[in-house]
Amino acid sequence: MRYCLLSVRRLAATVAVSAAASCLASWGAIALLLNPLPTSAATETNSSELAAPSSPAGPRLAQRLNDPTEQDAPAGLNVQSGSGAISRSLSVAMHQELESLVGRFESALLAANAADLEPELVIGETAPILTASLSNTVSQVGLTHPALTDAQRLLTDWPDLLSQGRYGEARRRWLAVRQSLWTQLPVDRPLAQTEIRAMWLDRGTMVRAGSRRGMGDVFEKLAAAGINTVFVETVNAGYPIYPSRVAPQQNPLTRHWDPLEAAINAGKAHGIEVHAWVWIFAAGNQRHNAVLNLPQNYLGPLLNANIGWAGYDRRGNIIPPGQTKPFLDPGNPEVRSYLMRILNEIATNYDVDGVQFDYIRYPFQDPENNRTYGYGTESRLAFRRMTGVDPATISPQPDRSASAAEQQRQRRLWNQWTEFRINQVNSFVAEASQTLRRRNPDLTISAAVFAYPRQERLQKLQQDWETWAERGDVDWIVLMSYALDTSRFEQLIRPWVLESDYDGTLVIPGIRLLQLSHLAAFDQIQALRDLPAPGYALFAVDNLDQGIQTLLGDTQSLPDQPIPQQAPFAAAADRYQTLQREWRWLLAHQQMQVEEAHLEQWVSEVNTLGESLVALSEDPSREGVREVRSRLTRLRTHLNNHVKVNTTSSPYRQRTWQNRLRAIDNLLVYGEKRAAQ
Repeated sequence: MRYCLLSVRRLAATVAVSAAASCLASWGAIALLLNPLPTSAATETNSSELAAPSSPAGPRLAQRLNDPTEQDAPAGLNVQSGSGAISRSLSVAMHQELESLVGRFESALLAANAADLEPELVIGETAPILTASLSNTVSQVGLTHPALTDAQRLLTDWPDLLSQGRYGEARRRWLAVRQSLWTQLPVDRPLAQTEIRAMWLDRGTMVRAGSRRGMGDVFEKLAAAGINTVFVETVNAGYPIYPSRVAPQQNPLTRHWDPLEAAINAGKAHGIEVHAWVWIFAAGNQRHNAVLNLPQNYLGPLLNANIGWAGYDRRGNIIPPGQTKPFLDPGNPEVRSYLMRILNEIATNYDVDGVQFDYIRYPFQDPENNRTYGYGTESRLAFRRMTGVDPATISPQPDRSASAAEQQRQRRLWNQWTEFRINQVNSFVAEASQTLRRRNPDLTISAAVFAYPRQERLQKLQQDWETWAERGDVDWIVLMSYALDTSRFEQLIRPWVLESDYDGTLVIPGIRLLQLSHLAAFDQIQALRDLPAPGYALFAVDNLDQGIQTLLGDTQSLPDQPIPQQAPFAAAADRYQTLQREWRWLLAHQQMQVEEAHLEQWVSEVNTLGESLVALSEDPSREGVREVRSRLTRLRTHLNNHVKVNTTSSPYRQRTWQNRLRAIDNLLVYGEKRAAQ
């Protein structure tokens, strides 16, 4: 048996199946997985061994080999210069995007202009007349700016440009106006509201830091950028970055120090929360193998030591074609026990502020082309005990030559198999959440997830994060909503940020910096500030160059802002005061009108709510939350009915205020939920 175990480990390191097949023959189901047999060699009901995962390649298999989970969503609006015709749909999209960009620019300008005002509204206040500087970046008479003027002129001219076929001029002016708005954003001044500003700290950056002192330098850079929360990559490709008593081995590139401990100490020194970012079901990485000078097909330390923990696709591959990571079998009790011990070790031995679940899913699949995954030995056995059927014999695409009854049976079984796999992930999240909360009720538990439509995500990843959010298993859903422009970014996040509510679980969109210009990244952040979002997460520190660091630092360097997860009621009060300052500025510049019969009442209502929020932050209570939320609801109604705004983008401004009031309400519900834990 000892020789057999050694052979398995050597097999996992080289993925040389045939060399170990005879040694594993006595291991039943595992042997069959490592030495595939035709599906017909097994029966569904009278064999104690499982059929080898095997299926014909789908007709379009070769067209979809790349893992889309590692790609950014393409730009939603890719406007090029030239004289090409502009279709009706493109015309509408360009017009809408320009209106939205005008709104975001106006929001930034308003926030910067109002930042130094006292929040209390005053009736009859008149602002002094100011003149524009040569740079046109300071406050002028009202909320005006040359870039806004040019944009409004183009919006006015747009129908005529299109009706007259002046497509080249329309394209040229559209591109010029967008660039003008971007480059003239008031990014030389603080304008950010209180928000979660998170960033993923990747393994490569920590390896380059190389020491406690180097980690201190990284956090100094993050603090200068205004970041208040860091997801530290704590377990990657099966390797913890710290010395573990549970895992087979520490990452070889960090064995001379403890980056997690160093990050926690640096975070405390700079007032930054540290959350342990943990790969859950992904157990290796072929790209990481190259960094460590290991064979490409090395499965990682976990599967090297425990090959029976592996998941497989229907053709017997541990790593699906076109992907780079082997996954653990979420239905294997030993896998789940190991992962619980790792999470418990982190929460027990390190003073982390939170834990983030990453790779909390199955690998990408394409059921339409018979590319499916999840056929680990223990999962197949469990499903067969439940149904009497080996899932490897179920096809997501029933044979059309079969009888109607058989096709219906296959569909029913396939739905059962899909639900089985979804439940393996869901039940793990619930169990892990309970384990961590018992250890430390103050931990913030989050999950990094995809923003795919729900049904697509369930079929292709088995990632049912809406259930985790609704049950309260996690405090944050962090969307990996990576897109190459703001238009596509908003499309990705809209269903989850604007059209859904998860009763106290915060949804935080993520932005990948890698392929974005500094201003394009900032534009996506500004979009979030005008939506009911509590903040953002940036991927990753590796891409935090001096340009984006300076831009973030100059606009986010507001002292004494509360961190929302630490003080959600104080964050709600602070965000509301930001709104009060903007309303006061607009009233003083006569760009906001309230019906005379309602003016005094409305101003009193606005100021009273501000006072109530401050009082709640100082003395939280369930009754106080109910009272403040009731006042907030009334204000939102009155804001729609009695208040008008006279700015370049008035409808956008009204929508933005409603979104931001909803974000404040979400923080109140979040705070009440955390207080009850």
